[in-house]
Amino acid sequence: MKRALKIIGIVFAVILVIAIALPFIINVDSFRPKLESTLTTTLGREVKVGNLGLSILSGSVSAEDLSIADDPAFSKDPFVRAKSLHVGVELMPLIFSKKLNVTELVLDQPEIRLIQTPGGKWNFSSLGGEKQPQKTDSSSSASMESLSVNRLAVKDGSLSMGKTNSSRVQTYKDVDITVHNFSSKSQFPFTMTAKLPGDGDLKLDGQAGPIAQDAAETPLSADVSVKGLNLATSGFVEPSSGIAGIADFTGKLNSDGHIARSTGDLTANKLKLAEKATPTSKTVQLKYAIEHNLAKDAGSITQGDISIGKALAKLTGTYQIQGDVTTLNAKLNGNAMSVDELQAMLPALGVTLPSGSSLQGGTLSTNLSISGTSAKPVVTGPIHLENTKLAGFSIGQKLGAVSQLVGGIPSGADTVVQNLSSDVQYSSTGIQTQNINLNVPALGIVTGSGTMATGSGALDYKMNASLNGTVTSSVTKMAGIGGQGTNVPFFIHGTASNPTFEPDVKGLLSGQVKGATPSANPVGSAVDSLSGILGGKKKPK
Repeated sequence: MKRALKIIGIVFAVILVIAIALPFIINVDSFRPKLESTLTTTLGREVKVGNLGLSILSGSVSAEDLSIADDPAFSKDPFVRAKSLHVGVELMPLIFSKKLNVTELVLDQPEIRLIQTPGGKWNFSSLGGEKQPQKTDSSSSASMESLSVNRLAVKDGSLSMGKTNSSRVQTYKDVDITVHNFSSKSQFPFTMTAKLPGDGDLKLDGQAGPIAQDAAETPLSADVSVKGLNLATSGFVEPSSGIAGIADFTGKLNSDGHIARSTGDLTANKLKLAEKATPTSKTVQLKYAIEHNLAKDAGSITQGDISIGKALAKLTGTYQIQGDVTTLNAKLNGNAMSVDELQAMLPALGVTLPSGSSLQGGTLSTNLSISGTSAKPVVTGPIHLENTKLAGFSIGQKLGAVSQLVGGIPSGADTVVQNLSSDVQYSSTGIQTQNINLNVPALGIVTGSGTMATGSGALDYKMNASLNGTVTSSVTKMAGIGGQGTNVPFFIHGTASNPTFEPDVKGLLSGQVKGATPSANPVGSAVDSLSGILGGKKKPK
């Protein structure tokens, strides 16, 4: 037994001595020109590696650094620059035949630069060089077509993506990529994890290959997971758009090298959609399907179901990306959406209600067109609101002097709205509302149009109230303009949070003077009466 243990110990000692001695005996750095030549021929790019060292215990050759040249049509800077390169090798051929048979390639802390032209060409498209018909000569040099490695990996890398016609660059940190059983001629599995630009985590798990003649057209399918993406700092949206929020996403990505199709579910919290808007407290969910033309950098949204609680709107349309600009042509339709669910989204759109008020109950229907750019979209179309109330806002109290003209309007704590319809245009400059038709039972039918400015919320509306049968006034009769069916024009100024209602005296007189009590100067008489009602002084007779 002791003899056996002694023999085993001697064997281990010999192995240890060999492991220590071989790196000094074998000049592995002599393989550097061959390794550089092989990689250069394989990739079709000049490859430079640092001094090589041999680790018998790990069965690998390591280089102090590595650089892969970019396509000269894109840049003179390296396409890839890595701190070190680890090359897994077969030890027996290396020791006894001095042959370098590669089984594994690992890039440590590489910096990878991906650049795309407006025509859709990437700087990695030409990796592998021009593919020529396969030579029958067995001594022909290596190429991407014959590359086969058990494992390819990127550890702790940095990957930047940009376009030649854009100043925007997206940088992914902590990039880890692992590819098993890589062959340029067949499909191979891969996984990728990374820190997203701004913040958040990305994970892809799928299959790719075989490598296409244009490497950018290589087929790919993967499950995609995104956690905690910060929209404002991600680089995926134009900063001036004001879009912000934290998004999570799970979905699938499939590409045949020409058309990429993606489906999935996105959840956004603290979402805001305008520059001076306030993040919503509601969670917004999006179930989508997109087809993207890789060469044209354009696509179509075939499904875009946007849910806010039980309220559902459907988004469909097309988009075109050109540099930093994404142009939209889409439709947003919503039928009988719950106002209670949508209430929290108004601040996220930059829409302000009078201070202390809120919309309660009822439904909203829309049929909107979206055009322009993603940074400054223009949204136009009709909206229709039914059976709601503006709680905490009394139209009777706010009408002030206008209310005096009709002898007082009921001033309950809330304003009940039977229905409201309007043609709306929403843009970066503000909201325009045309053809307003508002039915307020406490008042009557209100019509008109106007604007609300972005940021300041300044209002400029010209309105007309057609009073219902319950609103009558001896005061208006005194002014010679009154009774059931009276039309009262007025202005809305101030701000969205603090609107002010002002009577349009000139409009009121021009519309009602024909019904005035006969006199030598009916207009002057009406002006005197109205001036008294509104607290002014009558003209001297």
